[in-house]
Amino acid sequence: MATSKVLAGAQVVLPTGTVPGGRVIVTEGGRIAGSAPADPEAIETIDLTGHWLVPGFVDVHNHGGGGASFTSGTAEDILRGVQTHRLHGTTTVVASTVTGEMDVLAQRAGLLSEIAEQGDIAGIHFEGPFISPCRKGAHSEALLRDPDPAEVRKLVDAARGQARMVTLATELPGGIDSVRLLAEHGVIAAIGHTDATYEQTKAAIDAGATVATHLYNAMPGLGHRAPGPIAALLEDERITVELINDGTHLHPAAFELAFHHAGAGRVALITDAMDAAGFGDGTYLLGPLEVEVKEGVARLTEGGSIAGSTLTMDRAFKRSVTVDKLPVEDVVAAISANPAKLLGMYDRIGSLEPGKDADIVVLDAEFTLKGVMRKGDWVIEP
Repeated sequence: MATSKVLAGAQVVLPTGTVPGGRVIVTEGGRIAGSAPADPEAIETIDLTGHWLVPGFVDVHNHGGGGASFTSGTAEDILRGVQTHRLHGTTTVVASTVTGEMDVLAQRAGLLSEIAEQGDIAGIHFEGPFISPCRKGAHSEALLRDPDPAEVRKLVDAARGQARMVTLATELPGGIDSVRLLAEHGVIAAIGHTDATYEQTKAAIDAGATVATHLYNAMPGLGHRAPGPIAALLEDERITVELINDGTHLHPAAFELAFHHAGAGRVALITDAMDAAGFGDGTYLLGPLEVEVKEGVARLTEGGSIAGSTLTMDRAFKRSVTVDKLPVEDVVAAISANPAKLLGMYDRIGSLEPGKDADIVVLDAEFTLKGVMRKGDWVIEP
């Protein structure tokens, strides 16, 4: 009986470059091996000639999918949302919440931390309530609050070691102190939903902020006299910029500008998906707010603000290569390696290197998803 799989003949994207006609060996234990077993009887060879092999996608900002919300669903709902994204190549997902009552968010953190402890999600991202009412986007203004360090600490503690990131408007009272608190606790402080000036943003980065939450969206535009947060976030080597490449959130020129200026090593492609991702048009709730999804675009019923996305990572990958004409290796960095490094998980995921989890996506010559493997087991068999 076969114990190892050899995925052979594909273009294999490695950190060092692309290997044509390469192969990836997967052990019985679900890891990538450096060499095949000596016993040929213990090998199952899968011919993937004409395909691409890339690492499983890592999404650090995702609110749900498959009709399920990470903010309000049951444990079963959350797992359905996770599975929806796995079917689109996301083998590692961080569950993002939206603004809510503090006690409700703390309770939600308890449930999500249990799911993280089981290994089904890679932790929790709190987006709100510590954000600017001027740049609230699809968050309930009535529930917003200043980032008081004691309240930020309450959410981090409720996550029982599974808090990965908190998005803050760092110009608000308590913002800089909260950034320092998060940095001390090993939690990513992300600048987003912010009305900060260039100078205020620089101060937050100096205090320890390391991520720009969906750059451009929910922040002042780039100005020639008042450059605002975008310039500060793009120019600083310490910042990883999240980009939503769905063709709705960003004009292709804005996407290209950010990718070019930050470089492939500082971009993390995200979905910012809500529960309609992989599910379809209709009416949904994002926290307490009603969202109408029409032709795949999610907007608040009241006011019309964009309300997350229905994007899946396979679509983001394909668009980045075929529409934006980015090198495949750069897209792999932005969709797998960089977010894995951000999470401190690059020793286990994010590249097709020996010793790492066998999280693998199979794409055809047109970059359409054809197979997904997670920890050595097929989610979708090519």
